[in-house]
Amino acid sequence: MNKNFAEDVVKKALKRGCDAAEVFIRSASGISAEAKDGKVEAMEVSKDVGIALKVIKGQRLGFAFTTNPQEIENTINAAIDAAKWTAVDEYLDIPEKMPAGEVLIFDEQIKNISEDTVIKNALLLEESALAFDKRIKKVRKAEVGAGVVSTTIANSKGVNISYEGTDFSAHVTTLAGDENGDNQMGWDFAGSRRMSDVDIKTVGNRASRRAVELLGSRKISTVKAPVILCPSVAVGFLDILSASLSAEAVQKQRSFLAGKVGQTIMSTLVDIVDDGTLQWGTGTKPVDDEGVPVSTKTVISKGVLNSYFYNTYAAKKAGVRSTGNAVRSSHKALPGIDVTNFYIKPKESQKSGDSRQETVKNNKLIKSLSKGILILNAMGLHTANPISGDFSIGISGLWIENGETAYPIKEAVMSGNILDLFKKLEALGSDMEFYGNIGSPSLLIGNMDISA
Repeated sequence: MNKNFAEDVVKKALKRGCDAAEVFIRSASGISAEAKDGKVEAMEVSKDVGIALKVIKGQRLGFAFTTNPQEIENTINAAIDAAKWTAVDEYLDIPEKMPAGEVLIFDEQIKNISEDTVIKNALLLEESALAFDKRIKKVRKAEVGAGVVSTTIANSKGVNISYEGTDFSAHVTTLAGDENGDNQMGWDFAGSRRMSDVDIKTVGNRASRRAVELLGSRKISTVKAPVILCPSVAVGFLDILSASLSAEAVQKQRSFLAGKVGQTIMSTLVDIVDDGTLQWGTGTKPVDDEGVPVSTKTVISKGVLNSYFYNTYAAKKAGVRSTGNAVRSSHKALPGIDVTNFYIKPKESQKSGDSRQETVKNNKLIKSLSKGILILNAMGLHTANPISGDFSIGISGLWIENGETAYPIKEAVMSGNILDLFKKLEALGSDMEFYGNIGSPSLLIGNMDISA
């Protein structure tokens, strides 16, 4: 699948009376392996391709897709036929051609990786998790995956670009148990477009550490106390925030950030960036899924909301330019809006990978508290109200006394509002971590409502 093929499809659509046409082609190949009890539990090798065609005819949208290049004529006909039945929409458009910059997203080592190498890494992941502590009883999932994705985008306004990216990831879930019959789960994940960025042993160790730290957990009484969100929990809150920054959500009145551009919406310590050019970031690419070049945007600076994220449609509706945040969930979907690499700036820069070696006892935010909770797990974040920002989630973690972790806690509930939570932010750590394409350091939040 190449640029000539895509360009030819666009020309054919225009010859059949379309006012505009856009072709999106994505092909992917991957290998994944899951280890269990020192053996390969599952192995998957995949390869697929998808072709999507969007046409505009008389301000009506037509869309069709296929997985077979030989069926492209039928796909063109289907898209044109579909346009007969959709409503007239004055905001339908495709982007103009713009120059895209170079980004680092392709690792030759991943492209040439063998099945044996993936298997060895999966086995090493399980082994490192089990070896961390004798109280680790079981590794429920130790999976390593590698993949290559090629994307081509062409349209009738001159966009015609192809690029190739790689990804490598490791994910593991562990179970720890003690002599009192208490069992606790732990997990960790790491992913990058470059294989050398993922330290398999560290992922295994961290998952096991999380499980062991929570052994002997107790319930606590209802309390109002400061909390520290570890990076993985902070990322969960950021994920919800990112959805409310979508201009589509704002325009449909489904965002708690509607009408707040230019306002101070959180602590002045907060700077939040969306950077599609971040070296080796899992959300990095030269252009978005409509062919608009990505960029680096500080969407919240010193607590002030600067802008929303736009694709071409939402931008035209708002009378602004696309921010390069068009994202397709697959070739079967029209472009929505999502972040690229979305993160809170940490207190200070830190070499990549250093933070993943940090232990809880070295956390400077903990040492600053006379009492509080280090939240290591949050359950139910997906139930947060996307319109109001209200949430009530289950949490587990470590109780803090006089700057030290005293004992693990369980079955507590934290309630509040996402914007209020970020307004209460009092300090940021330097332990920046990405989980997928969203990243954060540890965050110290002022008094929160915690119930038993």
